Amino acid sequence: MAELSAVANMIRDAERHADDQQPDRLRATQYYNGEMMDTLPDAGRSKAVTRDVRAHIKKALPSICRTLLHGDELVEFMPKGEGDEAGAEQSSDYINFVVLPESGGRDAIYDAIHDALLLRNGILKWWVDERLEVSVSRHSGIPSEAFAELAAGDDVEVLEHTEREEMVEVDGQAVPFPVHDVKLRRTIQRKQIKASAVPRERFLIHPDAVTFEDSLLTGERTQVTRSDLVAMGYDRETVDGIGRTDEDNTEEVERRDFLSDTDAQTKANELVDYYEIFVRIDLDDDGIAELRRMCFAGGIHEQNLLLNEECDEVQFCDLCAMRQPHQWEGISIADDLMDLQRAKTVLLRQTLDNLYWTNNPQPVVNSAAIVDLDPVVNPDFGKAIQLNDGYNVRDAIHWNTIPFVAKESFGMMDYIDAEARDRTGISEASAGMAPDALQNVTAKASAMIEQSGIGQTEMIVRNLAQGLRRFFRGLLRLTIQHQDVPRTVRLRDEWVQIDPRQWNADMDCTVNTGLGAGTRERDMAVMGQVIGLQEKLFAAFGPDNPFVKPENVYASISRMVEAAGLKTPGLYFTEPNPQEIAAKMQAAAQKPDPEEQKFQAQMQLEQVKLQTQQAKEKAQMDADLQVKQAEIQAQSIAQREKLEAEAALAAQRMSWEREKFTAELQLKREEMQIRRQDDMMKAQAARVTGALGVA
Repeated sequence: MAELSAVANMIRDAERHADDQQPDRLRATQYYNGEMMDTLPDAGRSKAVTRDVRAHIKKALPSICRTLLHGDELVEFMPKGEGDEAGAEQSSDYINFVVLPESGGRDAIYDAIHDALLLRNGILKWWVDERLEVSVSRHSGIPSEAFAELAAGDDVEVLEHTEREEMVEVDGQAVPFPVHDVKLRRTIQRKQIKASAVPRERFLIHPDAVTFEDSLLTGERTQVTRSDLVAMGYDRETVDGIGRTDEDNTEEVERRDFLSDTDAQTKANELVDYYEIFVRIDLDDDGIAELRRMCFAGGIHEQNLLLNEECDEVQFCDLCAMRQPHQWEGISIADDLMDLQRAKTVLLRQTLDNLYWTNNPQPVVNSAAIVDLDPVVNPDFGKAIQLNDGYNVRDAIHWNTIPFVAKESFGMMDYIDAEARDRTGISEASAGMAPDALQNVTAKASAMIEQSGIGQTEMIVRNLAQGLRRFFRGLLRLTIQHQDVPRTVRLRDEWVQIDPRQWNADMDCTVNTGLGAGTRERDMAVMGQVIGLQEKLFAAFGPDNPFVKPENVYASISRMVEAAGLKTPGLYFTEPNPQEIAAKMQAAAQKPDPEEQKFQAQMQLEQVKLQTQQAKEKAQMDADLQVKQAEIQAQSIAQREKLEAEAALAAQRMSWEREKFTAELQLKREEMQIRRQDDMMKAQAARVTGALGVA
């Protein structure tokens, strides 16, 4: 088929591209292992090698892995639509606590991160491993019921069977009892999700790919045994007709410490080339390129095609520490450090050579003065040097001292270390070292150094987390597609039944990278601040508030435990049950508020106090009133007596006045009477006088 020829051509292009990149990966691996083939030592000189690439990767890995693999919950799935909340929570727990441990996902992530730091890109692969497992077991002396139970089932084959009798004592008598000796072969169909990191020399990607998603071809080229192919379900006759592989892999040999040279003794263990390819091609001639999964064994021709099926996603993803724009391959730590490691290695060798010559000066010998040169050339403690007569030892031997001029190399090597820190941002601080461990540095400068290292490490972590999102979504999709029956598993210390068929396969996810980027103390301090703020919100608005729920508090406590380095928060704190929380909140709503009860009691107490105070005040007022009344009464009696005395005095005075007035009136009357009498006497005298005068 012309389409398969096009696929074969794309595979060859991807293989040539991988072979073109092989020298760079091989050189990076050699530098990591301290085998610098491009900087060979001179004969008889120092062979020392600095391992800056390995040292910087070992510094960066702890904080990166602590950030991405710090706890049990590596990923959290987000609801895609309304009603996905329960499925998102269940899928997060199931992937974190079941699928990842069973698939070997953590080890795969670690290996891929290591490849990304060393070889520019790390590759993760996930698949459903369906294979037949055959086991043979022997059983002897088993009862008939147990034999019937063991031999039941279509997957069990009885290879050997012997029935015999054994004497068993029953009620004091020996009774023959039938037992069975049997040899069984059990064939089990296993289906399990697997994950692994793909070695870079095995990975194939189209040379025109700019991003992982737009690659026309993505796949893996590896070697498997014929037994593995049959176990994967391929036809045995087809597998037996495949040619074996004798190709040597230089990159694999360099990466591994040891490879066996012993050939397989049976055909089932012979290695054959195996290609698992995801390719975008139009096989149905509808004008649209579909994504197809193809598997070849023994070659990439039509007769080597074992599988050709449509699929909905590429089951590979890449992790990249530092990306390059408009290019699929990233930048590794080795790319930044290999030239510095080479220069530093040369300086180290020259420094050691100079030090060797300084510590071992050359003897300058007058051969005519020495009987035997061997004690001079090959000195030994206590061995005498014999001189000819007439020669002094100072004239016969002296030493050619080599000056130590390589001390300037130390400053240059420090400069190279500083350059390496500037290029990678990796230092002791980025490895999680406490800033107090930095010597001769102020506290402020120490904090700046730590934050600088952590900042660049966090950038690497975010790039790696972006690739892991595709990995976790792939695991979720495989789980939904291939777990066709509900499964009972233990999650968060409870046995629950999980049915992934109800989940939404298009849910997005978030890789938990909130903790671990800095030191453990900083992570715990941050979570302490979060818990403190939650406590304040609870105190201010109560347990049924719109800001913080009990599950939020448990999440904070769990992160605090994980930041402390403890893997299982459930051993120390119990996750709150939503039904129990709802019941407690309902009971709390019906129960009087303790604060309100306290307020009412205080009000009653204040009321009693007020009544008591009022009674005391009333009694005091009554007493004061009685005293006042007594005082008033006493005052009124005294006033009355005074008034009576004053009245009596006034009456007496009036009586006196009256008597005086009466006396005066009487006196006036008497005076008037006397005057009248005088007047009468005068008138009478006048009359008499007149009468006399007339007479």
